Amino acid sequence: MTDRKVSPGGAPAAGAVGVPHRWRALAVLACTQFLLILDTAIINVAVPSIGADLDISPTGLSWVANAYLITFGGLLLLGGRSADHVGRRRVFVIGLVVLVVGSAVGAAADSAGWLIAGRAMQGLAAALAAAAALALVLGIFPEGPERHRALGIFAAMAGAGGAVGTVLGGLLTDSLGWRSTFLMNVLVGAVLVVLALRLVPDMHEPGDRRAFDAIGAGTVTAGLGLLAYALVSTGNLGWLAGRTVGAAVLAVLCLLAFVVVERRSSHPLVPLGVFRRRRLRTANVLGGLAQLILFPTFFFVSIYLQDVLGYSPLGGGLGLLPMSLVVIGVAGMCERLIARLGLEVAMTAGFVLVALGMLWLSRLSHDGDFVSDVLGPTVLLGIGLPLVTVTTNVAATAEATVAEVGLASGLINTSQQIGAVVGLAVMAGVAAARTSQVTGDDPARLDPAATTAGFQAAFLVGAVVALVAAVVAVRLRRARPVTPGPATVSGR
Repeated sequence: MTDRKVSPGGAPAAGAVGVPHRWRALAVLACTQFLLILDTAIINVAVPSIGADLDISPTGLSWVANAYLITFGGLLLLGGRSADHVGRRRVFVIGLVVLVVGSAVGAAADSAGWLIAGRAMQGLAAALAAAAALALVLGIFPEGPERHRALGIFAAMAGAGGAVGTVLGGLLTDSLGWRSTFLMNVLVGAVLVVLALRLVPDMHEPGDRRAFDAIGAGTVTAGLGLLAYALVSTGNLGWLAGRTVGAAVLAVLCLLAFVVVERRSSHPLVPLGVFRRRRLRTANVLGGLAQLILFPTFFFVSIYLQDVLGYSPLGGGLGLLPMSLVVIGVAGMCERLIARLGLEVAMTAGFVLVALGMLWLSRLSHDGDFVSDVLGPTVLLGIGLPLVTVTTNVAATAEATVAEVGLASGLINTSQQIGAVVGLAVMAGVAAARTSQVTGDDPARLDPAATTAGFQAAFLVGAVVALVAAVVAVRLRRARPVTPGPATVSGR
């Protein structure tokens, strides 16, 4: 029989088999992850309708997306560490409540300013909820097969959210208008708040409620936010524009100040010693590289289906449906694959599959079709995506003690988000440069062949990055996990 650790209050300890409703709690957490990814995809589809209705300029429309990315990327680490300090369920529920409020602001917006404010609130909500949700999964499920299975389900819901969002975004926008995409978050978010309070255990470490490093929190949040701002600005302003370079310089200064503050703090927000863990460092780098490749790829494939092959927005979303179904199927098998192959082999195999899928996509044809040009490579990516996501999450969090799971989840989430923003900036730049080379900088010559040439170049860069990641993954060695101490869990 499995021993169960019990807190003084009588509730089972975190990770113990006796945690009540742990699979129901996982369902709530995974559905939240699904909603957060779904929301991003839906808004991308709804943006043209928003611009036409509110008469927002293209630059203003870009900030509908950028406001979310900046607050999300800038606050993830703070969200994860806050979960360790003030309680993971509390931060998770606060995130959901902010999501409901921010979505209501977006739904009622009658100007670009209010809409961007609502999106910024949604980004804050996503940072709190996403970091706390992963921390809760790590706390509820112990290191081993059950955690691998739980992370597989978590990854499956995230992958499905991206694909379903493009389809649902088209349906909602066409039938009910763009405001319905925000109202959906209000309704679903409110339901998740109720379910979270009933089913998700309230986990905390007795020693967590110590002094909070406010200066460290401020400098790292400013640094990551400015870094995200600099990266998303490259699309509108260019890499060498004054605002882009200025934001990047300020980001570096803030992050350097953060390092100085953490070295001197008696209760640092991020103990710098965690970065001496080679496995944690490598896993975070690999997690960032994975999203650097995959996030812009979904965006480019959707554009290719619509702008080159002539699909409707709904048809473009449906084109990603086979991949999402493969993601769900493979994610459910990750536990067995990791047990059979080993963590490093499964991770390396995932990156190799991603590289092959990207290499295949780099051979797109401007006069091709869905079956011959898109279906095969996206199915390969659907196999590689959950393998890469689950294994990097496992590797990045396996050494975390009970008091560090929020920190570990914040770090890997931040690495993935910054990787996604970097990837979109870099691959979009590569695609634009290649397209300009084909057209000779003459916009009048822009045609499907030139657009496809740009995508081919971007996908080829993604294939090279995936191969580099596969080589790094081969060198990753499984470290002995730190034995976690008991955590207090109280259920409702």
